[in-house]
Amino acid sequence: MKIDIDTLRKIAHLARLEFDEASAEKMTADMTQILDWVEKLNEVDTRNIDPITTMSSEENVLREDTVGIHLDHEKGLKNAPQRDSDYFRVPKVLE
Repeated sequence: MKIDIDTLRKIAHLARLEFDEASAEKMTADMTQILDWVEKLNEVDTRNIDPITTMSSEENVLREDTVGIHLDHEKGLKNAPQRDSDYFRVPKVLE
């Protein structure tokens, strides 16, 4: 599929891209090449292929959630540099 300069300008506007006229010719050629590659991929028979969600072969190692020992709020706040009732007091981040 050939991308013309008008189509490129429309896509650039929608994607909020800015480039000069000198780059427009290269961008048009690159986008045409990408679309040609996608069209070639559409020719591949994938009926018996399961979809994948990641390109990595790693799998998450999950553990069971278990209830353990935890600090009550008094012990947790005991060493706080500043506290306000039952909460840590921290410097303001946003104005």
